[in-house]
Amino acid sequence: MADALCPTEYSDHLSRMILDQIADKWSILIIAALCSGPMRFNGLKRELNGVTQKALTQTLRRLERLGLIERRVFPVSPVAVEYSVTPLGESLKAPFQAIFQWSVAHGPEIEAAKQRFDRERDGA
Repeated sequence: MADALCPTEYSDHLSRMILDQIADKWSILIIAALCSGPMRFNGLKRELNGVTQKALTQTLRRLERLGLIERRVFPVSPVAVEYSVTPLGESLKAPFQAIFQWSVAHGPEIEAAKQRFDRERDGA
């Protein structure tokens, strides 16, 4: 039996595929925004400073396909669409918060390492 810290080839492939789908900049920010409550497309676009309409559309579709968010269409005129996080998507809240807290706690160290690397590289 494979040790939890030593993944099998199958679990490693599956983990890589899933991480490839959810660990990009916009996916994390979209899920984080929707954990606060349902939002419409333009609300998300305003919340996510710098996201293009194309990137937002593609990411929302991908997250919906993965079962992490839900798209709800309201039969009004004009049609209203609202996005919300599913229970599966909600389960990512704690890991994403941990990553955010880690980045805040270690941000100065990362910046110092980048500056040190750049100085050494420029001096070579």
